[in-house]
This record gives sequence, C-alpha cells and structure tokens, in this order.
Amino acid sequence: MSGQLIRRGPRTWLTRVPLGRDPDSGKRLYANKTIHGAKRDAEQYLHAALRERDLGTLVATSGLTLSPYLDQWLETTRSRVRERTCRDYAAQLNRYVRPALGSRRLEHLRPLEIQNLYAAMQARGLSARTVRYVHAVLSAALRQAVKWRLLAQSPAGFVDLPRMRRAEVRILSGEEVTQFLAAAANDRFGLVFVVALATGMRPSEYLALSWADVDLEQGRVVVQRALAWHGKTWAFTEPKTARSRRTIPLPATAARLLRDHRRHQAAARLAAGPRYTNLDLVFATELGTPVDLRNLAQRHFKAVLKAAGLPPTIRLYDLRHSSATLLLAAGEHPKVVSERLGHATITLTLDTYSHVLPTMQQAAAVRLEQALFRNGA
Repeated sequence: MSGQLIRRGPRTWLTRVPLGRDPDSGKRLYANKTIHGAKRDAEQYLHAALRERDLGTLVATSGLTLSPYLDQWLETTRSRVRERTCRDYAAQLNRYVRPALGSRRLEHLRPLEIQNLYAAMQARGLSARTVRYVHAVLSAALRQAVKWRLLAQSPAGFVDLPRMRRAEVRILSGEEVTQFLAAAANDRFGLVFVVALATGMRPSEYLALSWADVDLEQGRVVVQRALAWHGKTWAFTEPKTARSRRTIPLPATAARLLRDHRRHQAAARLAAGPRYTNLDLVFATELGTPVDLRNLAQRHFKAVLKAAGLPPTIRLYDLRHSSATLLLAAGEHPKVVSERLGHATITLTLDTYSHVLPTMQQAAAVRLEQALFRNGA
C-alpha cells in the first residue's frame, strides 16, 4: 500500500503511511507526520517512511507520553510478577523517571535523555546499583513498547551504565561469632540472631517463620514464605526464588533453644490475653505481630554488636554471609551451602564467597598430599 500526502497549508503537509490493522480492534493503523516545507521535502520523507515500513522499523504514532504509557505497562506486569515487585517498579519510576521524562512523547524519547537522567542520579549521590535497577525497570517497559509496535526500538538499549562496585562483605570470624552470641544471649531477640547464623536464612525468611514450619523433633525448618514491610504495613509473600523454598537442618543447640523459646512464648501469650494476635510466628512482638526488620536491626542488632565489642559497620545481613563462609571454610561442599542459602545456582554461591576459595584450595592440597604420598615419596 502506498502512502498519502495531504496539503494542510501553503507549506504544510501531512504524510500518512498505512500499517495494516490492529489485531485486536481491527482499526486501521497509520504513521502520521506533519512536514513543514516544500512539497518535495514531504515527498522525500514519505518515500523514506514507506521504506522503513517495508523493513518493519516504522511504527504507528500513538501520541502517548511516557507517564501514561508506564501506567499501562505496570498494569500488565501485575499478572507476571509478585505484588511487592510491582510496587517496587512503580516506586522507582515515580521517584526517578516520571519527574524527568514523564511528559515526553514515547516515540520522541531519545537515548541521550535517558543517559542524562542517569548522570543526574549519580550527581545526586545515588549508587550505581540504584541507577542500574532503574535502568532495568525502564528497559523492560520500553522493550514491551517495541513488542506492542509503539516503538521501532528501545532508546534504553543505547545508553552506558555506571560500573558496579562490589560491596565489601564483612564476615564474622569464629572468635567474633562466640563474642556475638554471648552478647546476644542478653537481648530479647537474641535467638533471632542465633537462627540467622545457624541457618543462613535471609532476614525476610526467618522473620516469616511460623511454628508450623519448624520440626523440633527432626531438628529442621522449612522456608516457604517471606515477610515484606511497606511502611507500617506488612504482608507474607512468596520466597525470593523457586530455590528459596527449602528445608534446612538445625544444629542441635539451635533446636534446643527454639524449644525453650516456644515454651516462654506460650506463657507470654497467655499473660497478654486478648491483646495478643496469634499468627503462630516463631519470632513476634509482645503482642504477636511480626517483627519490624528496621527496628530489629537498629535497636537490637546494633546493641548486641556494641556489647560484643564488634564494629557497628557489620550489617544484619552479614550473619547470612558469615554462616555460609564458616561452612565453606570448614570444608563443607559448596553445593550443600548453596542449598542451605537458597541460591538459584551454585555459581552464585561460589562468586559471592570467592574469598574462601584460596583456603579451600590449600586444604585440598593437604588432603591430596595425604592421599598420594602418605607412605612417603
């Protein structure tokens, strides 16, 4: 099908390139553009647009600006990702993308504008991790616009991203773990930190544990949900990945402490009476509600670190790293450690804890010496 050239004024022309019909509505689609200039300028543009159409790189003019398009995209993502993830996407777009680019026409959005947005974010002191996360969300939205034939190609595919600097992981040594656990014994939530070290679970996982997930006879816990906080509200969600659903054997001491904790919790529940909300949580507030992660980290974890004489820069999440590192350093197979952590792949485990590998290699050399040359050379 050929295009149309319609005169709109003395030196104004409307070019229309037919693109077939919308598969859903059956409505005819056109790529329209107004050209200001001589007729030959409009004809030249029309011929070029027809070539682009035949190559499959011309799209219909939607008139959509970026902000309402993002609303449509977010609505379609709800059926594909968890509600928490969808809220995270919306928050990132609202905070960083919409104020700078929301009023731009979708088809007019250029790579340089996106690059300038990322540069401005870095100038405000935002980390490379934040910039890359915003880029991942925006890129996903613009790739969908290409599939919907609203864009010929995604402008986000032509920008440069800041280099990630790997965050330094602070691991507790065996001696520091002993100091930490001694101090934790005096804190109301000390058992939370024991379980964190004993299982390597994520904070969102051990704070979501119910007693139905704990088998004290067999000495194991089952991870099958996570706790998510949104301001002052909370919800139980799916674990982070499919591999995050797992069963973790408990050390005998941790199982014994949990058994004692259950008895004390039952007594506290009776004392609280009707004020207590029984959610069957292993770790709960005095009224039975979930423990706020920020409150746990700032008021309790930091206090235990101070009492143990450990640096305040250690993070609550570092207990998970410490658990994994201690196992690897003790010679546990990385596959077993990976399964305890709920990592998607063993490669992720090895990459995260590569600092332990030199020690493991040295231990392997010693074992090989004993296997090959135990009778002497």
